[in-house]
Amino acid sequence: MKKLLHVGCGQATLKNLPKIFQDGSWQEVRFDIAEEVKPDIIGTLLDMTGVEDCSVDVVYSSHNIEHVFYHEVLQVLAEFKRVLKDDGFAIIACPDLQLICQLALKAGMDAPLYHSANGPITALDIFYGHAESIERGYTYMAHKTGFDLKLMAKRLGEAGFGNFRGKRKQARKELLFVASVAAIPGEEMAKKYAEFTA
Repeated sequence: MKKLLHVGCGQATLKNLPKIFQDGSWQEVRFDIAEEVKPDIIGTLLDMTGVEDCSVDVVYSSHNIEHVFYHEVLQVLAEFKRVLKDDGFAIIACPDLQLICQLALKAGMDAPLYHSANGPITALDIFYGHAESIERGYTYMAHKTGFDLKLMAKRLGEAGFGNFRGKRKQARKELLFVASVAAIPGEEMAKKYAEFTA
């Protein structure tokens, strides 16, 4: 079976991920900082030593990378690249701060922009981390950096990924990138992006 490392999995499982991962051919390895979500491997984005080199086909990281400082981003991306096989891919979602800034100017910093399983989410929650979670003591939920489309592309290039493709997903108020370890042609990259994000 192909192996998917679900970084920062929380309570989510394969059924919460894109359809391609639900066809029975993927083994999910759940990775998280929080013991209470019962991950297969406990660790942080900055210390993924519990995951062997070149051991997974895909790293799936949704709304995690904004939880480290800007100067640590390349270290996180290097960890993603280290654990991926030579033909592997990273899928990275994070808040679209360019869009959030625009929405905050119209609605206000503390106005709900959308509703999640955790309740209403404001621009302040997106800039700094979910306030109620942090208040409950989950300080690792704080946000320490942010991205627009160009900045995430720049960081993936600096991290040495062979190719990558990203889009703004306005309905979800996020950026969604697929990055390959190998330098694959743009046409193939576009196809993989479509497959992994459908």
